[in-house]
Amino acid sequence: MFGALRLGGKEFQCEKRSRSLSALQKISSMIWGRCLVSAGRQGCRCKVSFIKRHYGFLPDDVKSLRAVVSPDISKIRNIGIMAHIDAGKTTTTERMLFYSGYTRALGDVDDGDTVTDFMAQERERGITIQSAAVTFDWNDHRINLIDTPGHVDFTLEVERALRVLDGAVAVFDASAGVEAQTMTVWRQAEKHNIPCICFLNKMDKPAADLKFSMESIRQKLKANPVLLQIPVGSGKNFSGVVDLLTNQKLMWKPGSARDDGRVFDTQTLDQCDEPELVQEVGEARAALIEQVADLDDEFAELLLTKFSDDFDAVPPVELREAVRRVTLTRKGVPVLCGSSLRNKGVQPLLDAITAYLPAPDERHHDLVRWYKDDLCALAFKVLHDKQRGPLVFLRIYSGAVKPQTAVHNLSRNCTERMSRLLVPFADQHVEIGSMSAGNIALTVGLKQTVTGDTIVASKASAAAAARRAQNHSGTGEGERPGIILSGVEVPDPVFFCTIEPPTMAKQADLENALSCLQREDPSLKVRTDPDSGQIILCGMGELHIEILHDRIRREYGIEAHLGPLQVAYRETVLHEASATNTLDRTVGERRHVVTVQLTVRPAEGAACEVIFTKELEEQLTAGTKEAVKNGVDSSCLQGSVLGSPVQGVSALIQSVTAEAGTSPTMVSACVSRCMLKALRLAGGQVLEPVMSLEVTVGEEHLGAVLGDLAQRRGVVRDIQSRHDDKVLVASAPLAEMMGYSTALRTLTSGNATFSLELDAYEPMSAQDQNSLLRRVTGLL
Repeated sequence: MFGALRLGGKEFQCEKRSRSLSALQKISSMIWGRCLVSAGRQGCRCKVSFIKRHYGFLPDDVKSLRAVVSPDISKIRNIGIMAHIDAGKTTTTERMLFYSGYTRALGDVDDGDTVTDFMAQERERGITIQSAAVTFDWNDHRINLIDTPGHVDFTLEVERALRVLDGAVAVFDASAGVEAQTMTVWRQAEKHNIPCICFLNKMDKPAADLKFSMESIRQKLKANPVLLQIPVGSGKNFSGVVDLLTNQKLMWKPGSARDDGRVFDTQTLDQCDEPELVQEVGEARAALIEQVADLDDEFAELLLTKFSDDFDAVPPVELREAVRRVTLTRKGVPVLCGSSLRNKGVQPLLDAITAYLPAPDERHHDLVRWYKDDLCALAFKVLHDKQRGPLVFLRIYSGAVKPQTAVHNLSRNCTERMSRLLVPFADQHVEIGSMSAGNIALTVGLKQTVTGDTIVASKASAAAAARRAQNHSGTGEGERPGIILSGVEVPDPVFFCTIEPPTMAKQADLENALSCLQREDPSLKVRTDPDSGQIILCGMGELHIEILHDRIRREYGIEAHLGPLQVAYRETVLHEASATNTLDRTVGERRHVVTVQLTVRPAEGAACEVIFTKELEEQLTAGTKEAVKNGVDSSCLQGSVLGSPVQGVSALIQSVTAEAGTSPTMVSACVSRCMLKALRLAGGQVLEPVMSLEVTVGEEHLGAVLGDLAQRRGVVRDIQSRHDDKVLVASAPLAEMMGYSTALRTLTSGNATFSLELDAYEPMSAQDQNSLLRRVTGLL
């Protein structure tokens, strides 16, 4: 464990390098030796002190958003709450707002009265559908928090939130540990290198298991959990936690159902009348010190040089700083315990957020430095308000924003006027006069801005930033260095269906509604079928499309009709093929003649790659190259088997010969026809979306669930035990999982839960592909 420290190496600069291994062993033996001695002295002395802590304000003392602190950037925390569905994200957020004094009463998801779940669909279903931002303060820190959905259909909401946040709190059901969607959101956080804190929620459940949850974090997330608290009591007897850094026991006394948890007792733990707890705390603190020393060189050196005689004497502040360094470098993740629904453990979680998660100036954004003190912000979310119009959420990386000022959209090369500036608080926003770097702002008036756009002060400030970047990188005059922030990755849809207005008079209204919803939700794709002229709605899942349909009805007053839900297949090619095509067309008095030769072949990746030969790369103009790429993209969207998008294909452009005066549009048309011809010759292969499935079911229903999965072309990967239940891990084609929720409820009498996640697009068997083709062409 400590071997990785390399004590005596360059990390520590110890005076006697030969002592490194023995010193390392000394740390471990002294920690655990002292732990055992301490456990053997139980009852020798008892020194107990109680401090009654009161967090929050009196019920009538609700803070105003206008009074939220505006501290130095070092005391700002931009965090997200992420988890599997029903782990307690929204309930935890609700407690944070209450204890910080920004709500009058505790909301409940089941009652539909929480702050962040304000949509009608959220309150009816008891789930989070869209991310919601709130701002509050805690211990002189300003916390900008985004509560994210846990359902896989709304994973884009998590993606765009994590894109602009500096830290995250991963909430776990302590009885279930790491679940399917937990792994998805964790991978998203890792992609953006976001430091995390783990909160083991629902410690009051009879099946809550600290060791099981810790091990699942270690095994499934490949993370290094650093336990900072241990629970006092289990199940219904869960009453508090022991802080391993300070050796203090935080106790929430059992009270009436109306007890809001704002008041709790802090007891200094020192050989009191609970010998088992004292021993457990001693062992856990020893393990914590050893683990942190293993992960943080500076702390290990401190142990060796100043506290080699007594590791227990390490001040909590030194241990806290070491844990913070471990968290910021993502070498470990602090783990805390609690029960948000029972109002226990949330205040220490807020303390941990301010203590361990990074401030905006501790996160490195390379492009932002070129703007210096000028405005640089990223638009990461758009909402439509009936009175205010489009509301754009901005993460401000540098500079400041003020209302009634013009800003430049660098992504769209347009200038817009920001009329108003708001502090986000779910759906209740408060107008303010300015917002500084490091914060999240809500703006009114940016009518052209969409998700992923870079907003700067002016064209001049962008040009100045480009010059600074160019001078630093040494790029040539013709090369423009990147000064546009990376946007938000939008996943491809997996379901589609037709949508029609109730009457032709409502056609324009429906198109307007879809345009607004598409701007809010980039994972929604809308297209028109070229043959039938029908509008096609493409989404991330059954629930996603169902919610969109309901919003069109409620918010826009249109009783639209949906066609049957269909799976979005993709295509690829089986082997290499070449094709040549010539287009000769006269339009008016102008003749267009172009000949194209290309070769398609299977390739890695999820897109069609265009490759030019070396000679063509030098000969063709930029306009002609763009026309060729447009032609390839056009044909790849049409496919050659089902008319589905093509992926995993590279197109080698071998020759493009065009007579003078031939337009780029004709070049694109010729390339598209040639590409389609090559795709047909290369042999089409249909790819179907395969889902990763996790079903939690009682053992008495396991056989029925397995039999049903076999009929759905499912493949069982693993069957795990979780307390008295079985967890079935499998994969199955998405087309076979339609209506699975109802079928599973029938099979198990409602005593099972499941989660789905897109795993990959995999080739269909020849038999399944032929069956699909016959069904699509109407031969069955």
